[in-house]
Amino acid sequence: MPESPVAPAEIRLLDSGYSREARLLLYHAYRHEPTFGYLFEADRSGYDQRVRAMVRELVRQHFYQELPALGLLVDDRLIGIALIAPPLRRLGITESWAWRMRMVLSTGFRCTRRYLDYQAALMACLPGQAVHVLPLLGIHPQFQGHHYGEQLLGALHDWCADDEHSEGIVLDTGNEHYLAFYQRQGYQEIGEIAVGPIREHVFFHPNPQRLRQVQA
Repeated sequence: MPESPVAPAEIRLLDSGYSREARLLLYHAYRHEPTFGYLFEADRSGYDQRVRAMVRELVRQHFYQELPALGLLVDDRLIGIALIAPPLRRLGITESWAWRMRMVLSTGFRCTRRYLDYQAALMACLPGQAVHVLPLLGIHPQFQGHHYGEQLLGALHDWCADDEHSEGIVLDTGNEHYLAFYQRQGYQEIGEIAVGPIREHVFFHPNPQRLRQVQA
């Protein structure tokens, strides 16, 4: 039987008041990810600043558009977060010219172009329009390995399943370490994206309500 998390955690729907904590957490969660290493040129000086800028602009636009975010908190500290792009609203961030301009100014034209190409390839892999997409998802590295990821995903599945029109959730990763983990949580691999030398794996978790409707 899996061990319980070392400290009890609370799931909370977040608002813009958590922006600073969300940015810090996601920076630490993504700075060593291979996909973002390629997108924001880890082999060139200033990489950490570019990752910080990417996270800052995505979180800022996400809350500006009042999109949902689920947080996992231990003793009132944010240790995990999932930014959620609901069906029909998920393209708004990358289509914003203001967001694109801020990205170009803070990460450079080439990195912004890489990120937009990556997002376009991801959108092409979606199994349909009626899915929730997770632009960013992470557990702070200090709290990984204690089953908090399972708790956050479980809450995320329940939250998205309340939308009876949603077919499920799509997420992606270029980190081979996470492939078996997502499969254990009920995700099915539905595609791959070439992000430079990185193979980005696209996963889908079906909405159990929709599955029951189909089976009925």
